Amino acid sequence: MQNIVPMSRNFLELRQGQQLTLTPALQQSIKLLQLSTLDLEAEVARALAENPLLEQDSTPLYETVGGSASLRVGQDPAEFAPEQGATERGQDATPEVNIDYAPASEREHEREKTDFSSESRGSRDDDFSDRPEAARESNLREYLLEQLGTTRLGPRDAALVELLIEELNDDGLLASPLDEIVSWMNPALGLEEDDFRYALKMLQSFDPPGVGARHLGECLDLQLQFADLERLTTAKDPNVLALARTICQQHLDILASGNMLKLREVLRCEPELLQCAHALIVKLNPRPASAWNIPAADFAVPDVIVRKTKKGWVVALNEAVMPKLRVNALYAEALGSPRSGAHTALHGQLQEARWMIRNVAQRFETILKVAQVIAAHQQAFFSKGWGAVRPLTLKDIAGEIGMHESTISRATTQKFMLTPYGTLELKRFFSTGLATEGKEATSATAVQTRIQVLITAEDQKKPLSDSQLVSLLDQDGITIARRTVAKYRELLRIPTAPLRKSQAGAR
Repeated sequence: MQNIVPMSRNFLELRQGQQLTLTPALQQSIKLLQLSTLDLEAEVARALAENPLLEQDSTPLYETVGGSASLRVGQDPAEFAPEQGATERGQDATPEVNIDYAPASEREHEREKTDFSSESRGSRDDDFSDRPEAARESNLREYLLEQLGTTRLGPRDAALVELLIEELNDDGLLASPLDEIVSWMNPALGLEEDDFRYALKMLQSFDPPGVGARHLGECLDLQLQFADLERLTTAKDPNVLALARTICQQHLDILASGNMLKLREVLRCEPELLQCAHALIVKLNPRPASAWNIPAADFAVPDVIVRKTKKGWVVALNEAVMPKLRVNALYAEALGSPRSGAHTALHGQLQEARWMIRNVAQRFETILKVAQVIAAHQQAFFSKGWGAVRPLTLKDIAGEIGMHESTISRATTQKFMLTPYGTLELKRFFSTGLATEGKEATSATAVQTRIQVLITAEDQKKPLSDSQLVSLLDQDGITIARRTVAKYRELLRIPTAPLRKSQAGAR
């Protein structure tokens, strides 16, 4: 799995002097960029309903010039001038976390006051449908930050928990090892791995159960540790619960292989008890963030469209999803100068209307810039498919267009591109690189595709082991460790060779 590091590297730093504050316009710019197309429609509809100075425009907001989008000619530049106090890179400004340097004794006292009981965690209902509607509509990050706000952590520990939240992958698991996260930190902060272990313990006490786990076994074990006994009734039996936790902690690989006889020999337990423990584990969720995942891309509306031309594959904005807005000229002219002091509220709405127009335009400009860089790097993919995906990271794009990695992350999450292979989320084009002999680096996605092809073509009576896959990939000039092959195979939802053989025999 690719390991993309977000804004974490600069997330914590020593602070002196004035604290960075975000203007309302900049806050709105950040918010609009991270919204999906459907959420943007709802946000624009709300603004139109609440602000009489803002109205829909029948003329295009953008013109296409040389393959890129630009603002409409003749539009008032004052409406789109940068907000005073904002950074030159617009939404690229990232709020920083202020660290409280209280003495260690005070920090320990704060930790002692922090309660990890079920009361402090709130409801740990495993049935997501019973959660409040507002919780289901927010994204997982916001949901976790809401829970963080109800704790009694000191500012320093709260900042570390927030950093770990930023490091969660789409499944709700921690994407990077703690020692690696510590290595990103400024040494002057004096942070140690124990500080992050404590923060991780707090994060893992949040809902949904299993969030913040470092691997699948820990994810399942956390769900058993905080088991909802009304739903997981067999967990009421302490023997069943203890056995299930032992399997998750130590023998998950044997369980995954389907060799129940070997598992019973290792555990030295009765078959009935093992059957109950197995049934309990099956009810757990290996992807605790799945309830927050967006709908499949097949049903998504593309923000950008890639087309083949004589010069190669080029990207254009999907004008059908672009809100066309303008300031009501009649009202704006009637208001006159804000210096008169009259109609203060309406002058405020006029400014808000201009912010909305500018920030919507800026949102699509940013998405287009990012999509153009992606298309430039992934030209081979559009012609040949996933096997030709090149290595590409957030950092690569950020450096190329001069924006922060967090901005690129917002511009690629829930933003979609219409391609010859379907409508794909932009972040699917990110993949780390693997070394090859005598060639440029191969992307992890391309290697996964190759593994899938090899397994599809294998003899079902003699399926390829992970070691054999390593040898075949080596023949293709791809140097890769067996554990990496195993990880990619698991990502592809492909069972182990023994399990594939038994499944083929069952057919």
